[in-house]
Amino acid sequence: MKKTRRSAIDGKTRCFWCGDDPLYVAYHDREWGFPQRDDRRLFEKVCLEGFQAGLSWITILRKRENFRAAFADFDFERVARYGKRDVARLLKDEGIVRHSGKIESAIHNARRALELIEEWGSLARYFEQYRFDRPFTGWAPVSDGSKALSKDMRKRGWSFVGPTTMHALLQAAGLVNDHATGCDFRAEAERARARPWRPAVSAPGSRRASRRKP
Repeated sequence: MKKTRRSAIDGKTRCFWCGDDPLYVAYHDREWGFPQRDDRRLFEKVCLEGFQAGLSWITILRKRENFRAAFADFDFERVARYGKRDVARLLKDEGIVRHSGKIESAIHNARRALELIEEWGSLARYFEQYRFDRPFTGWAPVSDGSKALSKDMRKRGWSFVGPTTMHALLQAAGLVNDHATGCDFRAEAERARARPWRPAVSAPGSRRASRRKP
């Protein structure tokens, strides 16, 4: 059976994949598998999972602060206004992944995010419908939930949102708890996922609020 967890020198048992890199360990302990309900951070996750395609996640993590600086901290309203000059600027930025298709996709998806918020009130509210619970049986590259999410987002015009990328998003945003059985952080993530929350929406009377789903 494939190894799923390991004991670290700090006495904690963690999912095997995070290794000993302090940045990766912090991401595993504090972020991965824990619910993310802030729209800007959710948009960031969608973008970074897209940039990660073909690369290792630790590479993206090491560049995340550079990505945040380059993309206005993933303020999708600002990114949606980026044009050709911004694309040219980003292609010269050595601190990020300089892939023209992925850069243009992030800008394109910012515009799709605004449309989605107009319909649903928030990205968090939209993504929450794809939340699911299951016992840990190992890490798979896709799930039924990620296939459904990918299909719907593609229908809405999003790009770089294939089933594998969307499964990584579901895991990262805590929409599924994929911490391994025996990982010291699985129960903590599950408690965080169980806490009640009310999705934020635009102010009453606004165009976005008036069109949100019931």
